[in-house]
Amino acid sequence: MKDLTQGSIVGHISIMAPQIFAGMIMIMLCQLIDLYFVSYLGDAAIAGVGAAGNAGFLINALTQVLSVGTVALIAHAVGRKDRADANLVFNQSLGLAAASGKVTLVAGCWLARHYMSSIAADAAVVEAGTTYLLWFMPALALQFAMLVMASALRGTGIVRPTMIVQTVTVIINIVLAPVLISGWVTGRPLGVAGAGLASSIAVVIGVVMMAIYFHRAEHYVAINRDLWSPQIVQWKRIIRIGLPAGGEMAIVFVSMAVIYYALRDFGAAAQAGFGIGARLLGVVHMPAISIAFAAGAIAGQNFGAGHNERVRETFWSVLGLGTAVMVAFTVFAQWRPELWLGGFTQDPQTIAIGALFLRMISLNLVAQGLIFVCSSMFQGLGNTKPALLSSAARLVTYSLPLIWLSAMPGFRIEYVWYLSIATTTMQAGLSLLLLRLEFRKRLVPLLQ
Repeated sequence: MKDLTQGSIVGHISIMAPQIFAGMIMIMLCQLIDLYFVSYLGDAAIAGVGAAGNAGFLINALTQVLSVGTVALIAHAVGRKDRADANLVFNQSLGLAAASGKVTLVAGCWLARHYMSSIAADAAVVEAGTTYLLWFMPALALQFAMLVMASALRGTGIVRPTMIVQTVTVIINIVLAPVLISGWVTGRPLGVAGAGLASSIAVVIGVVMMAIYFHRAEHYVAINRDLWSPQIVQWKRIIRIGLPAGGEMAIVFVSMAVIYYALRDFGAAAQAGFGIGARLLGVVHMPAISIAFAAGAIAGQNFGAGHNERVRETFWSVLGLGTAVMVAFTVFAQWRPELWLGGFTQDPQTIAIGALFLRMISLNLVAQGLIFVCSSMFQGLGNTKPALLSSAARLVTYSLPLIWLSAMPGFRIEYVWYLSIATTTMQAGLSLLLLRLEFRKRLVPLLQ
């Protein structure tokens, strides 16, 4: 356990954020590796895997319920020096993770084709996406346990073990992807099924490694099956904080699905270009998200300890760092985005659409960074409802007009990104306002 209520806040961020970033970038690289090797199978395969990968946002929404609830409650317990409560929260979250993983595996396999059919008009895209999802589903189901263990460590101020495990899983995926997708060495190419299988095998190994770490090295919180039996009061605590955060991710899933729906009439190349561009943009987001994640744990421990001024200091420090990072990446994304896309496809139309997406959406980066910071601060304060409110406002102002515009004559792809820029800026302003109100309500009374 690392005490984040003492010492330099910027110092804590500078230690935690790079390690969180390294772990997160490893996860994102897994998805890019899949796309890289699948790209040799054609636009239908790229579009199918990209659209199927969007289902990961929905699963992430569910995992966020446990992840956010776990990190917030454990951070608060650590700040109060209440080890027993931290251990109880951790094991109750693991019990929920086991049940959620089983439900996800069954439901995902059952609904995979229905989901793909709803967002893709091309039969080849539907088939590729469905095949990928069926083999990728075990990886998504195991994410519940993986993220709960990682969140428990982050709540106690420890991030290095998670980074190491995620790095190992990516290396495994890098080795297995070409073997299973293209049939290197084996001579038996599995295509998109191999991409999903490689990721699933890597995640299985990662979960086993995390469990071994908790058994042998971690002592502040420990796996105890006797504490897995459902305790409704504890479930309510976890879900109360985590559910709004899960709702945020569910909204991202719906928004992405709406974009795929709006692009359906532009063909597989349009969906493929957006799919590649969206994953590359996800990599760009990682540094700011990593800084924000560190802020959530730091703010949580200090809020639990009653150190309100350090909570405020955490916000301003993270906002400055996150904004600087996003400005740098905005400039970088405006410079020859075609070069980024060339490693995944050689189709001129796909590259053109992906480059247009990156150039225009990169104008959102500073606003998105602010949204990430506010969201993590809400998590640290133990109230994620305001973050859900701002995300819901964007969903309404973005998705409904986009669906209407996509049905109008003369609809152009650029309209999708223009609308995104406007509504993301609006969401950033709303998030900042709601956080200011939350600070007044939850911090000021403690100083009186």
